[in-house]
Amino acid sequence: MSDTAKQFRRNLKAKIRYYLQLGMSRSRIKSYLFDLMPYATDRPLIRVGGSGDGGYLLPDAMDGLVACFSPGVDDTMTFDLEIMNRGVPCFLADASVDGLAQDHALATFDKVFLGPKTEGIFISLDDWVARYAPTQGDLILQMDIEGAEYTTLPATSDETLKRFRIIVLELHNLEKVFSNASLTKYQTFIDAILKHFTVVHTHGNNNTSKISAGGITVPSALEITLLRNDFVKNPTLQTQLPHPLDEPNVQTQPDNVIPSNWATYGTH
Repeated sequence: MSDTAKQFRRNLKAKIRYYLQLGMSRSRIKSYLFDLMPYATDRPLIRVGGSGDGGYLLPDAMDGLVACFSPGVDDTMTFDLEIMNRGVPCFLADASVDGLAQDHALATFDKVFLGPKTEGIFISLDDWVARYAPTQGDLILQMDIEGAEYTTLPATSDETLKRFRIIVLELHNLEKVFSNASLTKYQTFIDAILKHFTVVHTHGNNNTSKISAGGITVPSALEITLLRNDFVKNPTLQTQLPHPLDEPNVQTQPDNVIPSNWATYGTH
């Protein structure tokens, strides 16, 4: 089946899900998407991890970080390597691989998945941080765990979450925002994060398609960067996306641009 046909089927399924769920509220969907919009602060963004996939935009607030936690290991380690080359130890975890693509003196790997609680091949973020993090100092979290972010982070204690100064997340399966059950889970997730953090960057991953239903368009995957609120000054909602430093994850394809009307959803 061609890529065009696959995207048509995914859009059709999304529209069917949306219109069959008669209790679905467009305002709830819009409110959630508005929560994912970024704010500029007095901390300019810098690109970490190089061009293309594996590179992310972070606030220039990295001085003094004592450790990086990076669940979800790929054969691309440009982000982790740049963090470690800054002298920051990096702890990586993924049960689906046997090791790292590249060794580094500051890298520690665990063959486990991150999850809401520690059992079997899963470890909670609370327990993972307690195992390795220094008792003092701020941390950075870079998480790409294929949808488990929605249950893992809400299950994490406020004490552990607030250890992180910067969080970089890949949000998956956003097309399920048209499902009541998924939207409730997604809103619980973002509410838990926004208690302590502000979204400072949002970028659509162009390795996935966009889904439209009910006049609302979402990419299937989204990258967001968050900065702890005590580092946020003079936040201003950003409506001009993508950011000048953004690059397509797949550089042979057009970037997956966030619809500009997301910025107006918070006014409805």
